[in-house]
Amino acid sequence: MQFDQRSPVYLQVVRWFKQRIATEELQSGQEIPSRREIAAQLGINPNTAQKAYKEMEEQQLITTERNVPSKITRDSQVVQKVRAEMLEEAVSEFIDAVKAIQIPLDEVVSKVETVYQETERRKIDA
Repeated sequence: MQFDQRSPVYLQVVRWFKQRIATEELQSGQEIPSRREIAAQLGINPNTAQKAYKEMEEQQLITTERNVPSKITRDSQVVQKVRAEMLEEAVSEFIDAVKAIQIPLDEVVSKVETVYQETERRKIDA
């Protein structure tokens, strides 16, 4: 994982988990590494990992019970909310980039459809 200087590391860790939840790389109910383990894996301070886990608990992304490993939420509404948030963020970044080069919306939509269909065809052919 590559960290940037623009936002706090603990929020970047939360986003990293959200991406994996949104893509179902992390499944509902799946156990996740302990705070110390994730700190070692990501090369971050254990206190930063603790702060990230606390934030994820507050957002209901994970559940934690005493003496039991933390787990990804089983709440499908939370998972759907994460997916919607990630999509909104990606689309907003894309729109900002397209507006900067002043491409008309109809041309953008047409190109997105074309490229999307091409990538789907490549997946099928592979």
